[in-house]
Amino acid sequence: MTPPPAGGAWQGPSDAESALMSLVKDATVRIHRPEPGYAPEGSDGDFLGSGFFIAPSWVLTCAHVAMEGRGRQVDVVYKTARGGDAVRVGGTVRAALPEQRPGTGGWPAPDLALIQLLRPVEHPCVYLSERSTGMNRGAYYFAGWADGGGGTLKRLGRECRVVGTVDDWSDGDEQVLIEASQLYAGMSGGPVVDLARGEVVGVLKSRSTDTNGGTAIGVERLRTLPVPADAATAESDDPYQAVFHAHDRYHADRHNNPVGDEETWADVQRDLGCAAGPALTPQQRVDLLGRLAKLPPPVSTRSLLDILGGLGYGYRTVGVPAPRGWRDGLGVLYDAREGEEALERILRYCMSAIAAERPYVVPSTKLAEDALWDWVKETAEDRLRRPFRRELAQLRYQGRYDRGAGHLRTPEPADEPVRPPRSPSVVVLHLEPRAWQPDEYDWRVVARPAEDDLPVTENHQGTRADELPARLAPSLAKAFRMCDEPDSPAVLQVVVPPALLDLEAEKWELPADGRPLGVQRPVVIRCSDGLPAPSEDGAREREARWNRVHTGPMRAAVLDCDDGMRVPVPVTAELRGQAYETVPVLCRYDTQSTAGFGRVLEAGYGVVLWRRPRAERAAACTEFHLRAVDTVDGTGVADRLPQKIQELRKGVREGRTDTFWSDGIALVYGKPRAEPPDPFLQAP
Repeated sequence: MTPPPAGGAWQGPSDAESALMSLVKDATVRIHRPEPGYAPEGSDGDFLGSGFFIAPSWVLTCAHVAMEGRGRQVDVVYKTARGGDAVRVGGTVRAALPEQRPGTGGWPAPDLALIQLLRPVEHPCVYLSERSTGMNRGAYYFAGWADGGGGTLKRLGRECRVVGTVDDWSDGDEQVLIEASQLYAGMSGGPVVDLARGEVVGVLKSRSTDTNGGTAIGVERLRTLPVPADAATAESDDPYQAVFHAHDRYHADRHNNPVGDEETWADVQRDLGCAAGPALTPQQRVDLLGRLAKLPPPVSTRSLLDILGGLGYGYRTVGVPAPRGWRDGLGVLYDAREGEEALERILRYCMSAIAAERPYVVPSTKLAEDALWDWVKETAEDRLRRPFRRELAQLRYQGRYDRGAGHLRTPEPADEPVRPPRSPSVVVLHLEPRAWQPDEYDWRVVARPAEDDLPVTENHQGTRADELPARLAPSLAKAFRMCDEPDSPAVLQVVVPPALLDLEAEKWELPADGRPLGVQRPVVIRCSDGLPAPSEDGAREREARWNRVHTGPMRAAVLDCDDGMRVPVPVTAELRGQAYETVPVLCRYDTQSTAGFGRVLEAGYGVVLWRRPRAERAAACTEFHLRAVDTVDGTGVADRLPQKIQELRKGVREGRTDTFWSDGIALVYGKPRAEPPDPFLQAP
């Protein structure tokens, strides 16, 4: 808000701020439970709360508002123009975070929902921030619908200040504390706009009992929407990409329209004196985002992080959701240094988007690439020196043509995109029992999309084993988004001491999916206890054994069972005498078998197959021996085993009788280490 002159009274909002507030209120809607015969102007009809248009036919609100409809069906009521009539249109909740309310208490954060209208209508949309962290201390404005007295619903707007955060142990739990006067029931789901930057950065979630404050959720939390399990074949396959591409095209179209005469968000942002980072004006930004939104999205978060890393920009992984779309990556680059370097980095990013691998190709893809190149070329010619412009031209040539060939890089729509093989990605979960509370654990989650580790989050407060799945769910989901590729989910490596080998992490269910982790993706175990330092010969043997099973063929050897009878696991010297291609199989593993398992690991085996104990398991184990040998020997090389185990777990869940022998199967997979486990992150 405009500050008062020295010694004077408060002057109220500036003209630009007033224009911004009008744009916000124009796009703010109210959500109702569908009722026959409902009159839009009245407060009846089961008013649920507020929301706001973020893209044509898309409304953002709180999950606790939207999910109170009838079978995910709601009515959206909005004004066609300032002072115009109210219009009612049906909508469907396409996504909610989380999808279900817990048995007790209120709806947990992030408490966001996307509603898609059931028919096309004309309406205004807000501008959403593309930054990874939207809400910091400062002055903001919010809008929403509430009972204005006499039973009539009115659209209200108020100033507010961000004064802090409320969070616990995960990225998804963070809420922003706001101070505001007259925050009424029904305003939940309304937009929160940054008055300095002129963009919507949050969603009202709750209010305090005295109506003088409450909480909000940053819009960047929408990045935590579930990623579709299958590779995208169209923009509509991923609601996140569909919504934000439509959002950016909407604002670019409105701003570049030579016929319209209404103020756009970019116009108001210009009048506010905003800048999109150190390099772009609001007009340049909205034009660029509109062009990026005509491209197919990145193949995955992992591929987007690779592009940002190639530009020398280290994405801050702790505390913020990982980027998913082209606009998100641009927001990350706003923190680059000022001057020519900042603009050069943005233009290189655009060139990477032009040349990027595509999840799919449509007829307009080449036109979109050409349009983005035109923007890059014109911007560079206007503001940058000739050597850099020459570098861009070379990048454009390399992107359009294969070396030594004269054909366009982009395949025809009918062609299947060719994806070169990539090194397997891994998400590592470190679990460490607390010495003074052995039934509780400290933990750390690390994403490993390539060679570098990207810390995601950690917890040193102690978590009971039965609470681990719920507490780890947001952090694991974030790490998976950073590492997954279409049709190639990252491997989850659970690092535990040998005493915790019976921890069945593959059975955990993440709330966003509901399927066991071991069905969703490969889940393997790595033992964290430091092994005795091997001799020089022993170290060579471990390396040779690991390399041999990865070049194949492997050979399974059942070590603890003979003709259905338990036998001791051989001593270490005998285990070391086994051929390097051997993969130990343990049939009779239980809590009494840790010593034998320890000998296997001490002997230098990095790949071990076993099955967890079951009280109801039949004594006969011939089928397990036969199938385990077939599985190991038939898989060929060790790096295919995690995916093979996942296929077997899926078969058990789907009721395929030919896989029932593998119920409870588990895999140790990790290069034997003599050094102590990786240290936990240090608190800042």
